[in-house]
Amino acid sequence: MLSWKIGDVTITRVVELTTGSLGPYILPQATPELMLERPWLKPFLTEDGKPLLSMHSLVLSSQGESILVDTCIGNDKSRNYPRWDKMQSHYLEDLSLAGFSTDSIDVVMCTHMHVDHVGWNTKLEQGKWVPTFPNASYLFSEIEWDYWQSEEQEFGPVIEDSIQPIFDYGMANLVKQNHIVTDEVWLEATPGHTPGHVSVHISSKGEEAIITGDMIHHPCQMSYPEWSTEVDWDQVMSASTRSDFLKKYADSPVLVIGTHFAGPTAGYIVRDGRSFRLDY
Repeated sequence: MLSWKIGDVTITRVVELTTGSLGPYILPQATPELMLERPWLKPFLTEDGKPLLSMHSLVLSSQGESILVDTCIGNDKSRNYPRWDKMQSHYLEDLSLAGFSTDSIDVVMCTHMHVDHVGWNTKLEQGKWVPTFPNASYLFSEIEWDYWQSEEQEFGPVIEDSIQPIFDYGMANLVKQNHIVTDEVWLEATPGHTPGHVSVHISSKGEEAIITGDMIHHPCQMSYPEWSTEVDWDQVMSASTRSDFLKKYADSPVLVIGTHFAGPTAGYIVRDGRSFRLDY
């Protein structure tokens, strides 16, 4: 189980599943031929050169708070994608093995409201969706929430089973895109993948890290910042946001933690000719 230390903040990765089947769908530009040309990408690829994606949460321990960033896919949910339909994973057991009970989570923060980032917000109990983390404050970007009021999700009733129950239980908090969670953790607007998408910035004792969310799905987008995914809301905006981010943090000591990066999951952006790569 991977973890990182940023000053006084500990960041722990909890994986729900890793898959190579979504890569060609999300990033059809990322052909095996192109991927295998870059040896540094090997930990983030299947053996035959397809993009490998990890579905995981990141738990931040900051100033006495346990902050869970993104809640993956979830169990028992009706989804149009067969692998995720009524899924049964060991996510909660693995979360517990990492040292976090469902009662111990103080804040749940979703970078956006797509199916693979909100699933464990709720769990099924006696035929009803209830909050998985009963003591948590759930934070959602108000821009993101407003957008999904009039849009349907591609993979099933995601808002209905994973977001709306949190509001029904009075545990949802709509926040601005620069919301401060603790003195060491705050949100930053990174729109394009969805309108209200945010990344999470961590800073403590002179050290920094950023959790990308889906601003960058796969490290290959560092070599090709112009590659937007098929599921981006605004592909031009997402490419612009990503390019600006890479230029800003290239050759700096800021640790970049990918929300879907498999393998080492984190590293530092470095310039690589006219583009960028991840140094891990």
